[in-house]
Amino acid sequence: MATDIHPTAVVHRSADIGDDVRVGPHAVVGARVRISEGTTIGAGAQIEGPTVLGRSNRVYANACLGFDPQDLKYRGEETTLVVGDDNTFREFCTVHRGTGAGGGTTTIGSGNLFMTYTHVAHDSHVGDGTIFANAGTLAGHVVVEDGATVGAFSAVQQFCRVGRHAYIGGFSIITMDALPFMKTVGAKPVCLGVNRIGMERKGFSPESIRTVEAAMRILLRSGLNSPEALDKLRADFPETVEVQQIVEFVSSSEQGVIKALPGKRRSRGG
Repeated sequence: MATDIHPTAVVHRSADIGDDVRVGPHAVVGARVRISEGTTIGAGAQIEGPTVLGRSNRVYANACLGFDPQDLKYRGEETTLVVGDDNTFREFCTVHRGTGAGGGTTTIGSGNLFMTYTHVAHDSHVGDGTIFANAGTLAGHVVVEDGATVGAFSAVQQFCRVGRHAYIGGFSIITMDALPFMKTVGAKPVCLGVNRIGMERKGFSPESIRTVEAAMRILLRSGLNSPEALDKLRADFPETVEVQQIVEFVSSSEQGVIKALPGKRRSRGG
């Protein structure tokens, strides 16, 4: 199908626009931007390069993608934003390119939903199938793994990770790594149990969910320290993919892992 660019849109001559792309009124597509087929750019949205957008993305009005990073160390070096397929960027969402010191690239996978006023800062890496509620914010160098949810008005500090299929509650402040498959909530965040509803919606079997709950009891409630708990998880669940993902996540943490429980002292795990 033919590309449809509104007469009031501004598209740089070096931009590479695929088939069946729609660019709305007063939108701006800058130099060295590549937009693949089936993508829609809404009214007033702006995309700066170098940026690559995959297929069938929807960029709503006034979203801004691929702008310079908000990092005082950035000196204009060439960096990129790479976005996969079938993502939705709602109004006033912002996603910035990387920095030279941080690897040079910000990446977004496929099938993600970024609601209004969400922000993905430089050198962050977002997987597939995530949901960012209104004003959910990532600082630089953050990793959000597949299937995670970042709640409204929540903030994730630099270099932290949000594990796969984790749920970050609204108004939370994440200053350490948030465990996969868990609900982590609060300004002084605590673990509120396994993200059972989220896992059910993602198609996990009841057996898999019960196994993750058993693993989390060992990690969080057994009284074992982190190395002891991880050794037990390796021994007790050697062939369970979800448990081994938890083990790998905790053992590879550099910021520490949020392990605090409601009503108990904050716990830092490694």
